[in-house]
Amino acid sequence: MNLSNKVLISLITGAFLLLPVFTFAAVPAAIPLIFGIRLEFAIFALTLIGVAVFHNKTMFVALGGLLALLILKYLFLPDYSFVEHISGTSDQEGEWRTLLNLTGLLFGFGILAKIFEESGIPDKLPAILPNDWKGGFLLLALVFVISSFLDNIAAAMIGGAVAVVVFKGRVHLGYLAGIVAASNAGGSGSVVGDTTTTLMWIDGVNPLDVTHAYFAAIPALFLFGIPAAIIQDRYNRITKDASKIVKIDSVKILIVALILTGAILTNYLMDFPAVGVWIAILIGSLLRKTPWDEIPKSLQGTIFLVALVTCASLMPVDQLPAATWQTAFSLGFVSAVFDNIPLTKLCLEQGGYDWGVLAYTVGFGGSMIWFGSSAGVALSNMFPEMRSVTEYVKKGWFVIVAYIVGFFIMLGLVGWHPHAPHRKDKKAIQTEQIIVPSVMDSASH
Repeated sequence: MNLSNKVLISLITGAFLLLPVFTFAAVPAAIPLIFGIRLEFAIFALTLIGVAVFHNKTMFVALGGLLALLILKYLFLPDYSFVEHISGTSDQEGEWRTLLNLTGLLFGFGILAKIFEESGIPDKLPAILPNDWKGGFLLLALVFVISSFLDNIAAAMIGGAVAVVVFKGRVHLGYLAGIVAASNAGGSGSVVGDTTTTLMWIDGVNPLDVTHAYFAAIPALFLFGIPAAIIQDRYNRITKDASKIVKIDSVKILIVALILTGAILTNYLMDFPAVGVWIAILIGSLLRKTPWDEIPKSLQGTIFLVALVTCASLMPVDQLPAATWQTAFSLGFVSAVFDNIPLTKLCLEQGGYDWGVLAYTVGFGGSMIWFGSSAGVALSNMFPEMRSVTEYVKKGWFVIVAYIVGFFIMLGLVGWHPHAPHRKDKKAIQTEQIIVPSVMDSASH
C-alpha cells in the first residue's frame, strides 16, 4: 500500500473516531445554503465529481463524501443520529435492510459468477453462439432474459463471466456497458427483476402495472445491443475451438441453480434475496470448494457502492416535482448519479405516476454511468477498467441514445397513464372495512 493510500485511510479512520466529539459540539443551527441550495447537495455533487475524476480511488472518494456529510449533519443538526438513520425509529424505516441486502448480494453474486465460470458452460457457449457480432448480441439478449426473473446484479455477473470466456478475456468497455444495460433493461418490466420494481410491488403496485416498461426496454436492447456487439466483434470476436474438450461440472451447475432459486424465493417471501443466496452458497460449500477468494476482489467495489448509497440516503430530498412524463424521463438521468432506491421510495410516497414508465426510467437510467446501478458496480469488480466515467460514457454512448429513444417509443405506443395513489386507495379500503361493520352493528341494535 503506497503512502497516499495510508494517509487517506488514516484521515478517514481518525475523522470517524471524532464523530462523537462532533455530536457533543453540535449547536442548534440550520444547514447552510449555497446560492439557495443546501450544502448536502454540494457535498454530494463534489463526491460524484471526485468519483468521475479519481476513478482509481472511488472507494476513498465515496467514504470521504460520506464522512463530510456526517460531519455536516452533526455540526448543524443537534438532534441528528446516524445510528437511528441506519437502524430506524418508530416513525421511519432505517437503511440497514437495503445496505445489508446490497452488501450480501454483491459478495454473493461475485462467488456465483466464479462458480458459473468454472462450471464449464461458458466454455461450451463459443460452439453454440454465432462467431460474429450476432453471437455478442445473443449473449446480451440472454442477459436481458435472465434479468427478467432474477436480480440484475446476478444477470450482469453471469454475463461478465461468460464474456470473459467467449472473448478470451478481451472484452471491450463498450460491450461491458452493454451488459450493464441489458441487465437493467431486462429487469425493468418485472417485479422480481429489479430492486426498484420489487419495491413498487411490496408497496402495493400491481405487478401488471409495470410490464409495459418492456415497450421501451425491448427496443432499447436492439438500440444498444447491436452497436455494442459490433464494436466487440471488431475488438475481439468469438472464437470457436473445435479441438477443445469441454467438461461440464453438473454439481457446480446445481449450485448455481440453487443460489438463483434461493435468491428468487427469499426475494418473494422476505424481500431479502441475500439471505437465500448465502444459504445456498453455504449448502454448496458442502458439495464443492467455494471460491471464497472472490470476496476480497469484490471488497472495494462493495464498500464504494454502500458508501455512495448511504450518501444518497442522507440527502434531504422530501419532495419531487409533479408526477408527469417529463419528470419520469428526467429521473432516468438523475438515477445515473443518484441511487434509484430512495428515488423510487419518494415516487411511491408521492403517487400518481405511470408505474411502467417510471420502472423503465429509474431502472434502465442507471446504465448510463457505471456506478448508476448496483449491476454496474458489481461488474466493475470483475473489470476495473469500467471505473472511468469519461471512458465509460465515451465508449458506451449508445446506452444513452437507447434510453432516450426507447422512452419515446414507449410514450408513443402506450402513452402516459398515471395511476391513482395506491396508498390512498389502501387507506380508503381500510376505512371502508372499519366503517361498514360499524354501521351494520348500529343497524342491528
